[in-house]
Amino acid sequence: MPRMNWFRYASPRTFDRLAARLVPGCAVASVVLMLAGLAIGLVVAPIDSLQGDVYRIMFVHVPAAWMSMFIYLVMAAYCALGLVLNARLAAMMAQALAPTGALFTFIALLSGALWGKPTWGAWWVWDARLTSELILLFLYIGFLSLHAAIEEPRRADRACAVLGLIGVVNIPVIYFSVQWWYTLHQGPSLGFGSGVAMTASMLWGIVVMTFGFWAYAIAITLVRVRVIIRARERAAPWEARFEERVA
Repeated sequence: MPRMNWFRYASPRTFDRLAARLVPGCAVASVVLMLAGLAIGLVVAPIDSLQGDVYRIMFVHVPAAWMSMFIYLVMAAYCALGLVLNARLAAMMAQALAPTGALFTFIALLSGALWGKPTWGAWWVWDARLTSELILLFLYIGFLSLHAAIEEPRRADRACAVLGLIGVVNIPVIYFSVQWWYTLHQGPSLGFGSGVAMTASMLWGIVVMTFGFWAYAIAITLVRVRVIIRARERAAPWEARFEERVA
């Protein structure tokens, strides 16, 4: 049985063809999973005994918060690959991931404010987790702004990679903030010893919505990286032609 050479997909031109095949399936999966997650969260899951129906924001807030951190870790991993291996595609993937990570971070903050007002009586407090999540949004915006400010793409890739790797220190702060400091924000929604009890339908609503967000993130990132590949090919066509001959 022939073995697939995954290294050939390190070429932007070859990866572009793979991405074109993956986008439709991921897009359809994201729509189906998000609709299923919303149906479970809004219809199937029971009313919470303490918060009533307002807790249903959790089915968007929790997956969005998870995705905001997860995407940053993936982006930082691509930044590291781009620096160490001088890989163009890795840098492009980091650039493509940043807007989606910023979107999920904004959704997490907005939905948290909508949840916090009836629960805590305030739209915003300078809570450890909220503040560190806001810093994450600034990191995403800073990454995008820095890339846009540097005209030469490879220099922009290297500068943003350094910023992306420095920002990784904020991820454990977000995750463990409710354990390290006294905080108004509740503890982890899931996890051993979290102290949060939920029915199976609540759990499945969060899990299905998370998979839907993952599928969306993959689809939109692949679409965006294809745009980036084409933009850079127009800027340096000789490099693209050389890569195509090598691949």
